[in-house]
Amino acid sequence: MISFSLIDKTNGGSIKNDILSGLTVALALVPEAVAFAFVAGVSPIVGLYGAFMMGFVTSIFGGRPGMISGATGAMAVVMVHLVKEGNQLANDSSAGLQYLFFTLLLVGVIQLGAGLLRLGKFVRMIPHSVMMGFVNGLAIVIFLSQLGMFKKQGVWMEGTSLFVMIGLVALTMTIMIVLPLITKKIPAALTAILVVSALVVFGGLETETVRSFIVANGGSGIKAGFPSFQIPQIPFTVATFVFIAPYALILAAIGLIESLMTLNLIDELTDSHGSGNQECIAQGAGNFINGLFGGMGGCAMIGQSIINIKSGGRGRLSGIIASIALLIFILFGSQYIEQVPIAALVGVMFMVVIGTFAWSTFKIWNKVPLADVLVILLVTVLTVLFDLAIAVFAGVIVSSLVFAWENAKRIRARKRIDEHGVKHYEIYGPLFFGCIELFNSKFDPKNDPDEVIVDFKESRIVDQSAIECINKLTERYLKIGKNIHLRHLSADCVKLIKRAEKICDVNVLEDPDYFVAIDSFRKAQIKNTD
Repeated sequence: MISFSLIDKTNGGSIKNDILSGLTVALALVPEAVAFAFVAGVSPIVGLYGAFMMGFVTSIFGGRPGMISGATGAMAVVMVHLVKEGNQLANDSSAGLQYLFFTLLLVGVIQLGAGLLRLGKFVRMIPHSVMMGFVNGLAIVIFLSQLGMFKKQGVWMEGTSLFVMIGLVALTMTIMIVLPLITKKIPAALTAILVVSALVVFGGLETETVRSFIVANGGSGIKAGFPSFQIPQIPFTVATFVFIAPYALILAAIGLIESLMTLNLIDELTDSHGSGNQECIAQGAGNFINGLFGGMGGCAMIGQSIINIKSGGRGRLSGIIASIALLIFILFGSQYIEQVPIAALVGVMFMVVIGTFAWSTFKIWNKVPLADVLVILLVTVLTVLFDLAIAVFAGVIVSSLVFAWENAKRIRARKRIDEHGVKHYEIYGPLFFGCIELFNSKFDPKNDPDEVIVDFKESRIVDQSAIECINKLTERYLKIGKNIHLRHLSADCVKLIKRAEKICDVNVLEDPDYFVAIDSFRKAQIKNTD
């Protein structure tokens, strides 16, 4: 049961800690929201609105108090293609944004449905190797997206402008690396942006700023104000739905996967337990509201959530404070945001790349099974070439097949003949589709005695393939006039094997609740014992 109290005192939270950590997160949200907006190909104000609305809604209704949501790179790298194709489809440079808003409405509905259907638990099915591949691929994608910032009007920078850009990026990164070593009370990203911005404004350096970048791309700067309600201005046709549906599914999947993985991470850090299903509902509501009020949507943010937790934020109040403070920055500080150099934002994103990439991959590649290494590489490559959702699904499928293959090789059968001349096959390991051939190879109907017992005390019948295998094995023995009996089947196995009830022989003393079918051979054994 998830508590809706603003303060989580049971987990070391307090009003003071939540307020201070919320303010810290808000300061750190500004540069990332603006930077991710550029990644998505939309105005910075759309990214800021998205961060505010996602953070506010999920802080109140989410399944993980203390977790921060906002505009994220994982979703931004998909949105940029949606916006570009929307512009081309309508032959209008502003139409892509409207398609994005409409897509977010559908994303919200899908995520709400996932929460109501209680699908949040399926994040447990994502192996660690898939998660490593995902973060590596995401880091590479964000890095590649930032290289476009070294172009001016589609042409690579050169000469003085290139050196200034590289120098300011390097300065931003240096500040973000060194400052935490001195003090962690000051947000490193914000400090770096302020220092670099001051150097550009007061030092008279010629370089691209947020405002000049927006103007160069057909915008008119950041207009401050409250998010306003608006219905997306696009044709509501079947063709439109066909166009946005794939993007909606991908964005919904990406948002839920990253949010639920972040939830699990925060659970580990705080030694508590959040609700994945409730988080799905909150994420869906946040994205739906974004579609109606002009935000770029988003999902849980791993980096900002960790900042909040490590700053003392534990309750819902921390996320609420962060969102409200961000809105205040939007309303009263937009003119200052426009003066931020693009180089500073690129430096911040490069640091996000460094922090996102799982560098431990290089340490474990020769210490883990080869299959896990291949899954990490597969998910990384697919994330770069396609998107997170396809990469994660492919990684889960490959991991599942590898797991099935490894378990298929573990089916064993210990054989013995008792004093009555009955041959016993004691089976070890699960019987399922992957090990049918190996299982069949353990039996020798032609040379076995007339009575055979297959003991499943250390095994279980898992699926329909296993049932068919048992039936065919039975037929092989019956055709040559021999009897086969199954013993020690668990209750669920007995239910699965309805078509083979007549050959079930369960020990009534050890399994008193199971269905019992004792043939004449077993009756003779009991009579002789008496």
